[in-house]
Amino acid sequence: MTGEMSILEVRNLYVERGGVAVLDIPGLTVCEGQVLTLIGPNGAGKSTLLLILSRLVKSVQGELIFRGRKVDSNDAAQDYRRKIAMVFQEPLLFDATVFDNVASGLRIRGVNRGEIKQVVGEYLERFGISHLDRRSARKLSGGEAQRTSLARAFAIRPEIIFLDEPFSSLDPPTRESLMGDLERNLRETQTTAVMATHDQFEALRLSDLIAVMNKGKIIQIGSPGEVMNHPVDEFAASFVGMETIITGEVTKTDGGTFIVSVSDQDVEVTGEMHVGEKLTCFVRPENVTLSLEPPGGKTSARNVFPGIVLKIIPMGFFNRVCIDCGFYLVAYVTNQSLEDLSLSVGKSVTASFKATAIHVIRKQK
Repeated sequence: MTGEMSILEVRNLYVERGGVAVLDIPGLTVCEGQVLTLIGPNGAGKSTLLLILSRLVKSVQGELIFRGRKVDSNDAAQDYRRKIAMVFQEPLLFDATVFDNVASGLRIRGVNRGEIKQVVGEYLERFGISHLDRRSARKLSGGEAQRTSLARAFAIRPEIIFLDEPFSSLDPPTRESLMGDLERNLRETQTTAVMATHDQFEALRLSDLIAVMNKGKIIQIGSPGEVMNHPVDEFAASFVGMETIITGEVTKTDGGTFIVSVSDQDVEVTGEMHVGEKLTCFVRPENVTLSLEPPGGKTSARNVFPGIVLKIIPMGFFNRVCIDCGFYLVAYVTNQSLEDLSLSVGKSVTASFKATAIHVIRKQK
């Protein structure tokens, strides 16, 4: 359960390199027990922000406030760093055993030998590496090394843990398994976390809040549902998986719904707009249904369009199907549905989606 008490705040953060602003964040608050995920493309500023939040890089301008106190002196920074942990994309392990690596933070903090043994044993078990306790860190696989890195970070029982793309260098099965263990440990220990990723599925799975970053700025922050279903602009929409992005003009309104003309097609949308307004409409691919029935068949969807399959891209458990409906439309189809519909490039299909499944943004004049 997400805490409501602020544990960490950033105010008026501004970082410039070579005359170019790489971070410009007027304010950001992390609440106790919360998992905040920073998402955005490479170069958005996610890693730089994490390094500043963890005081591994001192900000050029701005304030970092931990539990109501400014982290503005060397003594304050040293005290703060003892209460946090950082996990990087590539595990930074000592040339020692797994046990000694996990114990290292506790030893630095002067914890007695008996407690170290108990705590290290607990976190080796939590991350499924008890059997590796005497193995050299040099002989670990990538997944085992990252498990060791996470166990070391959690073992000091940090008040905040910072994670910089912790799964990006792992293969899919290892990533899935480790993500599950991280999710469970975050929830069970109620550890506050700030994680950077460019993977929307990681963000959806782990987060209480998602912050979308672009060019050093946070352009949107909110719950996963809010960010994924109600993006503030086209960049946020495209980055969080709104793969169908179409523009048009309102041609008709009718008490709670309106019609947008898109490439000579009428798209019905729930909401209130005025005739003549120019809009960008977004549809998530999982909200698009494909069938072989001609338009006019049995469906509760208000938007039903004939189309031609342009491309089918396997995505593991599902397939990304691109369709030409007079406008470009993307649907996600399970492997079973792909087989049942006998979908192939060039095949005629009917695509449908509900008026309530469309998110719209007024186009800037």
